[in-house]
Amino acid sequence: MTEPPSAVGGHTREQLRQSYADAWRKRLARSPLTPLQSMIADVIELHPEYHAIVEDLKAAMSFEADTAGVAENPFLHMGLHLAVREQISIDRPPGIRELLHLLQGRLGDAHDAEHALMQALAEALWEAQRDGRAPDEKHYLELARRRAASAGR
Repeated sequence: MTEPPSAVGGHTREQLRQSYADAWRKRLARSPLTPLQSMIADVIELHPEYHAIVEDLKAAMSFEADTAGVAENPFLHMGLHLAVREQISIDRPPGIRELLHLLQGRLGDAHDAEHALMQALAEALWEAQRDGRAPDEKHYLELARRRAASAGR
């Protein structure tokens, strides 16, 4: 018996990876992009180390993260960027936009600031999954505040 494809937000892993490949292909061809495709392409552009995998649809579809944690999953990494950017655009949880600005000031770089928020988000999600509970926005903000307090030291 085979497992059904995993789905995130109603999309299978393959559909999500296809959306990354399509957005990047359109960016390179200077074709019109939807707002979401533009956001995806912006994130891909920040990560030249992922360009080859996104440009090769077969490689993108067959990529498996190293379960030992040696090889980072580029799709998870870029997905966390997109999640943080969406949170900042709507300031949800409330205060996340302010924390980004604080981190940018302390770290001197918007990309590094996003990474700090992504680490807090990943930790909060992992803890919630481990404990079998829904993610807690207050806990996520506290983790992000701790990163902001120690940033640039």
